[in-house]
Amino acid sequence: MSITRKEVRHIAKLARLQFTEAEEKVLAHDMSRILDYMGTLNQLDTSQIEPVTHVHDLTHAVRADSVQERIGHEEALRNAPDTDGEYFRVPKVIG
Repeated sequence: MSITRKEVRHIAKLARLQFTEAEEKVLAHDMSRILDYMGTLNQLDTSQIEPVTHVHDLTHAVRADSVQERIGHEEALRNAPDTDGEYFRVPKVIG
């Protein structure tokens, strides 16, 4: 299937894009190649292929929720490089 430059201009207008004549020519060629490839794929017999939603058959593995003991405030601040006694201190990042 061949895409014309007129069709490229129409698609560009719908997408609110602007292209030079050279870009239109390249896009027409590239779009034609894409449609030709889609035509090739449409010729494949997929009647015996089961539809899938993902390429890989993976299951979502999640861990069970469990209650764990929390560390205390003092223990959390113990390894901090800089604190003001109550909070972590970090370098200013917003001017």
